[in-house]
Amino acid sequence: MITMLYAVLFYIATILLVVGVARRIWTYWNTPQPLKIVLTPAPTTRRGVVLRMVREVVLFETLFKSNKWIWLFGWMFHFGLLLVLLRHLRYFTQPIWWWVSLLQPIGIYAGFVMFAGLVGLLIRRIVVNRVRYISAPSDYLMLLLLLGIGFSGLMMKFVAHPDVVAIKAFFIGLMRFDIHPLPTDLPVLVHLGLVVTLMIIFPISKLMHAPGIFFAPSRTMVDNPREKRYVPASAKGQ
Repeated sequence: MITMLYAVLFYIATILLVVGVARRIWTYWNTPQPLKIVLTPAPTTRRGVVLRMVREVVLFETLFKSNKWIWLFGWMFHFGLLLVLLRHLRYFTQPIWWWVSLLQPIGIYAGFVMFAGLVGLLIRRIVVNRVRYISAPSDYLMLLLLLGIGFSGLMMKFVAHPDVVAIKAFFIGLMRFDIHPLPTDLPVLVHLGLVVTLMIIFPISKLMHAPGIFFAPSRTMVDNPREKRYVPASAKGQ
């Protein structure tokens, strides 16, 4: 019963995640941009915009210039999360890709880095008055959800070791529509339950800033209003 429940939940969560994210991206793509609203100093060429976006996505350049502590905690969380997600590809591939195998020991310690970054971001929301004033309950709940996922994952690795072979068989089976028994260890059920919850609420949460940054006019526009007249796409052909 538990196996079928989680299988159904993951199928539903995957559909909601894919459809929800695709719909939000479609909305971003079709949102009018009537004005040049680049964040200066901004690049004056398309190549410069691409390089700026690379620095923003990889290094969090603007955040680094704004606040070093927030940059540190934010970069720790995002970089740790990336390595953890890449490490988890071993549960969805057979045989395991060689570079995923190389990431296994690094991904373990990346979990601690991700967790520490989340703790720092949560403390910031509680301690800094101006941040606490503008924080909504959903901001705290999202951080607590991510902390729960990270903590339960570390528990499975260092405290209560689950049957990883059975877990992998479960997820491989999901992709092939051939359901295999899921281990019923409490840390496994808690961890996967929190992951399902994150997948469901992701498209309607502030975490959509991940794809949204690629559609932000202040970051993606070329700063050339004096050299070239800006004509919104909606006004072209009129």
